[in-house]
Amino acid sequence: MTTYFLSVKDMAKAKGPDPELSFEGIGPDALAAALADAMRSDSLFQRWRAKQPDPDEVDPSLGVTDPGASAKGELSPNDRNDVALTTSLPMRIVKHRLNLLIGSSWELRDTK
Repeated sequence: MTTYFLSVKDMAKAKGPDPELSFEGIGPDALAAALADAMRSDSLFQRWRAKQPDPDEVDPSLGVTDPGASAKGELSPNDRNDVALTTSLPMRIVKHRLNLLIGSSWELRDTK
């Protein structure tokens, strides 16, 4: 398992490129819940896949899940929204789902 320490400076801008797939919550706790769900379930992947020009050509390895994924969010003292995401999924999967949910609004601060 890897813990990814992520931060989002401006939650108002934390939106993915497709409003139908984008994060709609407010605050680090809501973001943590959405991220954990995106890792545990393939529903976000399936919705994204269905929107592709040729869904059958999408690499199925992008849809792997981690039923044991967890995330915890908190507001740091400097008003940064921090999330610790723990999952067995590789960074390429985490990055893909983060980008679908919140676009490029996130920053990877550390891993453990």
